[in-house]
Parts: sequence; C-alpha cells; structure tokens
Amino acid sequence: MLLQVRGAIPTTPWELVLTSSPETKFVLVILAVFSIASWYLIVLKWWQFRRMRRLGNRFLSEVEKAPRLEDAYHSAMRLPPSPYNRLLREGVHFFSELKPGTLKAGAVTSPQAATVTALTTTQLEALRMVLAKEVAAERDAAARYLPWLATFGSVSPLLGLLGTVLGVMDAFIGIAVGGSGNIAAVAPGVAEALVTTVAGLAVAVPAVMAYNLYVNRLGLFAGELEGFAQEIIGTLAREGRI
Repeated sequence: MLLQVRGAIPTTPWELVLTSSPETKFVLVILAVFSIASWYLIVLKWWQFRRMRRLGNRFLSEVEKAPRLEDAYHSAMRLPPSPYNRLLREGVHFFSELKPGTLKAGAVTSPQAATVTALTTTQLEALRMVLAKEVAAERDAAARYLPWLATFGSVSPLLGLLGTVLGVMDAFIGIAVGGSGNIAAVAPGVAEALVTTVAGLAVAVPAVMAYNLYVNRLGLFAGELEGFAQEIIGTLAREGRI
C-alpha cells in the first residue's frame, strides 16, 4: 500500500524493505536464503579446489622422485587421500589382478619375461576403461553442488523480477484506490518494487561468477587426472609390463 503521510514515506532502502508489502518481503526472504546458500557453496568449493590443488602438487612431487611404478605407488599410499592417489591405486590394483606378481621388484628382468607378462589388447583396453571410470568418478565428486550455483544464478533475477511485478501491481492498485497519481504517491511504490530486482541481481552476480570460475577449474582438474592416467599406462609400457 502507498503511504499517504509524508513523514512515513521511506527515505532509505532499508526503510523500503521494512515498509514493503507481504509479497515483497516473501520474495526477499527467499532471495536471502539463496544468498546464504550460494555464499556457503562458494566458500566450500573454493576450499575444496584449493585443497585438491595442494594435495595434487604434493602427490606429483612425490611420484616424480620414484624410479619405478611400485615405488611411486608405495610413496603415494603414504600421502593423505586425494583423487590422484586413488586413481593410481585403482590402476595398480586392476593391473595386479590382470597380471599377479608383475609389480614386484625385479619381476620383469628380460625381454622374454616382458613378452610373457604383456597385456593383451583386450586387457589393455580394460585398464584404460577402469582409469577413465575413476577419472569420471573423481570429476563428478569435484563437481558436486556446482549446479546449485548455476541454479541460484539463473533463478534469483527471475524471482527479483517477480517481486518487482508484484510491487508495481500493488502500487497501481494503491493509486487507483487512493485516487492520487502525483509523483509523491507513485514513487514509494515503484521504489519498493525495484528492491527485489536489486536483491535478485545481488544474489545472481557472485553465484554466476563463482560457477564459471569453478567450472574452469574443474576442467583443468579433469585434464590433469586424464593426463596422469595416460602417464600410468605410459610408465607400464616403458617398464615392459604391457
């Protein structure tokens, strides 16, 4: 409803919120919940990607020091759990099931032994599929909750627009009932209606920016895992095991 008393006309955005209609307050409450949830996810995903980057750097530095795959495996298993050592563990365990005993020290000592223990084409393809499955699982785990940021970023402006439309409708109804169409009667209602638009944009902008940033980081992370999976196969080939 429009305020007819000059002293009661809101002069600040906060007063507009306090004197707004129930419909506007309802939309603002929903947007406030969205804002809290989106900022929680922004901080959570920042911490997760930062931790994965730190664990990945530590893992790669340890693996590069190892002369053989089994040495890299034992060094990696002493590190805190991370997508990288889980990928290595999955690949090594599957290879050990295909060729038991070949990852023991000195198992491959001659070209004839390498020929005997080499994987068939089907086994090699199965190893690639297992590594690809693990990469996909780690990528999906890292992408958890990211769609919610996209949802908040796309829905919040629409909710803000909904609140604006409701506020403008309420303002015009008040004008019709009061019979006054001067600027002093119209301005408070229009200003109140625009509050939800501002709130919706305030929720959407950081959510969309964070979503795009984290999707880019997710792509880099998945690319590193895929590259490391190929490096596992290359190391097995270099050591004469496939």
